[in-house]
Amino acid sequence: MKRLHVHVGVENIDQSIRFYSTLFASEPTVVKPDYAKWMLDDPRVNFAISAGGHAARGIEHLGIQVESQDELAEVYGRLSAADRPVLEEGATTCCYARSEKSWIADPQGVVWEAFLTNGDATDYGNSPKLSVLSENAADDTCCAPAMPSTAAKSACCG
Repeated sequence: MKRLHVHVGVENIDQSIRFYSTLFASEPTVVKPDYAKWMLDDPRVNFAISAGGHAARGIEHLGIQVESQDELAEVYGRLSAADRPVLEEGATTCCYARSEKSWIADPQGVVWEAFLTNGDATDYGNSPKLSVLSENAADDTCCAPAMPSTAAKSACCG
């Protein structure tokens, strides 16, 4: 079963953990000095926040998290059919997790990822520049790789 993913950059991680824990009536399932994640079933969402050098403030990206290779292939097929540039990143480390993922930006420049998490990681992961994908993305946002230059043109005005 698929799960919506929302990643929000925050200024103060402790204050934000208190706020979202109250909002969701649930403590985070993962807490790190610069990151927290709630795996909620109602609503079914993977909601993550991060602070520090790799985080923009506000929504960083959205995504669809899957639970199997078959679901990942299904979602990858939809990305390919969406008539937008897709970057198949493959195996990566991001947000303290090992995952397989691909990236796309919608016509307004909202960045989306499709991913299957394969396990935990001891580090946050690297933070490639998303701004080449969308003018809406910050230069220091985790965890998308650089997109081909044609994607940047199609994701913005020109």
